[in-house]
Amino acid sequence: MHTTHLLYLHGFRSSPRSFKAQRMHALVRESHPRVTWCCPQLPPSPKEAMALLHESVSGWPRETMAVIGSSLGGFYATCVAEDTGCRAVLLNPAVDPARDLARYIGEQTSFHDPSEHFYFAPEFIDELRALQRGPVAHPERYLAVIAKGDELLDWREMVGRYPGIHVKLLEGSDHGLTDFDDHLPDVLDFLRLA
Repeated sequence: MHTTHLLYLHGFRSSPRSFKAQRMHALVRESHPRVTWCCPQLPPSPKEAMALLHESVSGWPRETMAVIGSSLGGFYATCVAEDTGCRAVLLNPAVDPARDLARYIGEQTSFHDPSEHFYFAPEFIDELRALQRGPVAHPERYLAVIAKGDELLDWREMVGRYPGIHVKLLEGSDHGLTDFDDHLPDVLDFLRLA
């Protein structure tokens, strides 16, 4: 079955202007114009982010939708995939963002525009904890691209979080997957875009 609706979720301090989001959007627009694309700017509150995502896909067909998430977006993508049963591509997914983002409480700047500020509140850590899930219900519906060279997240923890899923483990690369184009064929093959 082909994917007709695709949701892309950026990481912490990132935006729909990220390289990977822009690359996927251009590819969908040029080669798969029938696919519905959605890449919202996620609010800092995890609770609000999940509410926005559920609202964004509320009318989408569960059997032909898919989600891609990078870093914190990978954590959210897991929640969406578990809630809907859809396929998911995880790019260096955050495994324990409640732990990892605790040191970022306070005023933050956007990665793509340092003039844009947002406040990461202490209660957001509890909101992240509330979203934590157990093992994924359908490992066959997941593909993860995980870089051993990720400078922010531990690749062993990422692999360990998702037993049984398809994993493309990269010997080098980095957290932002600057070599994303090299992995697009595998991502596209897994997604089977309409």
